[in-house]
Parts: sequence; C-alpha cells; structure tokens
Amino acid sequence: MRQEIAKTLTYLTIHLTIGFSVAYAMTGSWQIAGGIAIIEPCINAVAFFFHERAWRFDWATWRQGRQALQPAR
Repeated sequence: MRQEIAKTLTYLTIHLTIGFSVAYAMTGSWQIAGGIAIIEPCINAVAFFFHERAWRFDWATWRQGRQALQPAR
C-alpha cells in the first residue's frame, strides 16, 4: 500500500510539473499555467472514471438486448 501511495504522489508531481510547464510555455503566464495545472488533473480524473466504466461495461449483453428490440424482417 505504501508503494502505491508513493507511486501515485510521484506521478501526480510529474503530471502537475509537465502540465504547468507546457501551459506556461504556451501562455507566458504563471497564473494561467497554475490554474491549468490544477484544473486539468481534476477534469482528467472524472474522464478516467467514465473511461473505466466504459471498459467494464458488458457490450455483448447490451448488443443482445438491442437486437431483441429490433423488429423482425
């Protein structure tokens, strides 16, 4: 567990540093870069949550259910 926490914190540090550096290079403003570096990981976390849910979704069952609703030809 301690290794996972350390790995998460080091990854977060790398992610924030890269995000801040790119945003600063593009805008020249440390305030805007700081805002982007803070907001982007939050939005990314929400997107990742839905990405993981989509990967766990049972698409085969969903397709079978949709085919059952199709009118017979």
